[in-house]
Formats: sequence, structure tokens, C-alpha cells
Amino acid sequence: MNTIYSHFEFNKGTMDQLIAMRTFVRVVQTGNFSAAAREQNSSQANVSKRVSGLESLLGVKLLTRSSRELSLTEMGSEYYEKCLAILAELDEADAAVRSETASPKGTLKIAAPIALARLVLAPLIKSFIEQYPEINIDMAASDTQVDLIAQGIDIAIRAKNLEDSSLVARHLFDNPMLLVASPDYLEQRGMPAVPEDLKHHNCIVYSLLSSMNIWRFFKEDKEFSVPVKGNFQSSNGDTNLEVALTGLGIVQLPIWMVDEHLTSGRLTQILTDYKAVSIPLNAIYPQNRYVPLKVRCFVDFIKKEFDNSNIFHS
Repeated sequence: MNTIYSHFEFNKGTMDQLIAMRTFVRVVQTGNFSAAAREQNSSQANVSKRVSGLESLLGVKLLTRSSRELSLTEMGSEYYEKCLAILAELDEADAAVRSETASPKGTLKIAAPIALARLVLAPLIKSFIEQYPEINIDMAASDTQVDLIAQGIDIAIRAKNLEDSSLVARHLFDNPMLLVASPDYLEQRGMPAVPEDLKHHNCIVYSLLSSMNIWRFFKEDKEFSVPVKGNFQSSNGDTNLEVALTGLGIVQLPIWMVDEHLTSGRLTQILTDYKAVSIPLNAIYPQNRYVPLKVRCFVDFIKKEFDNSNIFHS
């Protein structure tokens, strides 16, 4: 047996200590007792009691508490890192056995942008649950990027490249972006013929992108970067789409958001001779040596669904 467990005798006291260790880790990661309590369906008093009990057992102070914040002591920081290692080993062992002997089960917490959750993931959930009936889905739909570790998220679906080395990314598909406007807008303002024409149009931008005012296009291996401006921007793709449908201006959105409106004629694609930047869509999850079975099943499922869908490869 790995020496990391050599001092454990798995009795009730050890199980209580493991529960306290998990509680301590989540208090550190969430930053407060109340958040950890809500997550564990417990009371703040019980969570505080577990951490205090752990401190008494160890004979050291792990956390410095004030009215406004918690901070790790020097020994607390060292113990926190050891807890992460021990709990990761235990989770890995549990997951390895369960993947061989049981179907995936438990709650799967997924984070995704609002439009993606509504238009892409939601239509797939029923089929996934029918295939894996012992998995419950908890979907956190938000256009604000969440901290997976702090908020206990199992997997996030993000339209961007991976930046955090503590996470793992699995590529799902390239996210084709299209330039569209309503027929009413184009009738009033004219159809852009080349990217430079966009400088003279009202452009609706997505404000969460760092390069929101620069739209990039490619044609025959040549890149065009165009600064755009307009009188409306928002941090939500659904909102930008609805504003574009009213005829306010030109918007750049992923194909899965505009496909039905192109088919119905409510939107018209612009600059079809040019290819806009395609943003990779990735499944992001914490970096563990053994990925939980419920996470692997969900990623494999949606990857297969996306591979079999023509819309993501247009």
C-alpha cells in the first residue's frame, strides 16, 4: 500500500477525519464556512465544528479567522497540500474500482455559457440521462467564467483556449463564427462587400472578449483585421442575437446560434467569401490522474453527438 496511507486504520475515527479533511479543503477553496456548508447541505456551525475538531486532533491551528476573511496558517498551508494529495489518491482508487464494477452515478456539476447551455447542451440532456440514469445534472449557466475548483464544478464547456495549467482541456469542435444581419438592416445600410466596409456599419459586439472591437477574417490564407464600432454591446450572446434580429446592426455569432434564423430568412449571412475566426470549444475539468467516470462519460457522449452533427462542421 502506498506509504501515504500507512498511518491509517480505517475505522470510524478515520472516516470522521476524512470527512473533516474534505470539509477543511472545501472551506479553503470556497473561502468561507457558509459556502462549504451550503455545498455539503450542512450548517455553518457543523462545518466550523469539523475544522475545529481537526485542529484539536492535530494540535495545530490550520486557519486564522477574522470577521471578514479566512487565511491559512503556515502549518495549515502545508496540511492543505497533504490533504489534497491524500484525498486525490482515495478518489482515484474509488473511481478506478467503480469504473470496473458499476455504472456512473452521482451529481455532475456542469458550467457553460448561457446560450450554449440553452441551445447546444439542453437538447442533449434527456438522451444522456436516459443512457446514464444514475447521474443527476446540475447545470450552472453563466457567461461569467467560474472557478472550477472553488465552486466544485466537475466540468466546464468553454469557447476559448486553455489558460490554467491546473486544468485539462478536451477539444470538442471548432466553433465557426458567422457574420449576420437582418434583411431590414441591410436594406437600409447596404451589404458590406469586403471586411473594410464594416468600419462604416453599426456593429454589435460581445463585451466579454478582450478583442471585442477587432473582428478577424481569412481569405486565401490572407488575414484581415477590422476595428468595428457600434451603439450597442453586451456580455450575453443571446441578447446580441435578439438585438440583431430587430435590425439594429451586424453581429458575429457562432453558427449554432444563428442557423435557424438563416434558414427562416430572419438573418442574412454577410461576407460569405471570407472566413471568420473559428473559436475552439473545449471541455475543461480539473487535472487529476484519474478522471471521474461520470465526467468521462459526459465528455465522450457530447463529443460523439457533436461529431455526428453537421452544423458544427459547416
